Amino acid sequence: MSESVRLEALEVLDAIDRHGSFAAAAASLYRVPSAISYTINQLETELGIRVFDRTGHRAVLTPAGQLLLTEGRRILIATRELAAAARRQADHWEPELKIALDTTQKPADFYPLIAEFTRAHPAINVRINEEVLAGSWEALVDERVDLAIGVTDPPANAGIHRRQCGRIDFVFCCAPTHPLASAPTPLTEDAIRAHRALVVADTARQFSPRSGNLIDGQARLTVASMRTKIEALERGLGVGYCPTHWVDDALAAGRLIALETMPPATMRETYLLWRRGERGRALQWFIDRLTGDLPD
Repeated sequence: MSESVRLEALEVLDAIDRHGSFAAAAASLYRVPSAISYTINQLETELGIRVFDRTGHRAVLTPAGQLLLTEGRRILIATRELAAAARRQADHWEPELKIALDTTQKPADFYPLIAEFTRAHPAINVRINEEVLAGSWEALVDERVDLAIGVTDPPANAGIHRRQCGRIDFVFCCAPTHPLASAPTPLTEDAIRAHRALVVADTARQFSPRSGNLIDGQARLTVASMRTKIEALERGLGVGYCPTHWVDDALAAGRLIALETMPPATMRETYLLWRRGERGRALQWFIDRLTGDLPD
């Protein structure tokens, strides 16, 4: 008695259940009914069980046969997915693309692009990590991601290709109820230093963490994301610089106010980064869309 189950037998069992009879299953598989019966008889002999109860007018699955069908379908699906994944890999499509999205970028702005990709390539997994400051760079260098989007001030590295992908305006803001809201402008560094800064934590694990637009000696409240920073700003828990496109709605609704500073906030360039060397086609797809290049 064999303990293995052949894929052919699982395919036959699946066809019988889907088409309702041995004869219909045979037609769907372009085989004669006797071949279908032989495969099932052989399966029962090899496993030492009854797959079908034939005591009635119509053969029905036994509990053991139903278990074979249910679990066998999972195996058939996994086998087909494995074959498809192997074909994609041979055609240079990665099974998964990992993207680091810098905190300067709003994830929602990239959802249409992700939707376009998943419609065209539904079997390829996409993983998005939100990273902050040096964390985006480190994730790429450590090969935890394949592509980093929106990185500001990336250091030079011969192993990393970079392409400017935009510019980010920053605005200094606070809640209307915050003491700085009524202070004379432009705000000086001394005036700002007297109030707690809201900071998004650098996600770097090993690289030296960076901090943006902080003044020496300024107390800070560190949070995990830009969304949390903006919520804390609206509640008057601190002050800070934010990418303008992150706070447009809050400014328009009056939940935050923008204050002029001296020196003024500066525009910063953002970059698209990926490692040099052979590129998979999923990575190339995103690079083409984000840089406006024509596909290779």
